[in-house]
Amino acid sequence: MGETAGLRTVYQVAGMTCGGCASRVSKQLAEVPGVRDVNVDLATGAVTVTSSAKLDDDAISAAVTQAGYQLAN
Repeated sequence: MGETAGLRTVYQVAGMTCGGCASRVSKQLAEVPGVRDVNVDLATGAVTVTSSAKLDDDAISAAVTQAGYQLAN
């Protein structure tokens, strides 16, 4: 049997302008329990998080804040 793709959730993050920004956000989000993958699109500010189960929005918000940014939605 193949591995399940997981649950994908897209968040909008305000203020990211460079690769360093994306790296900081990715690193913090990767530490949230259940997160399997993080993909940042700098052009749109969209951050796609793949997880094994529904994530705690407060934990996601806290991780983004720890990286120095804010969720836009």
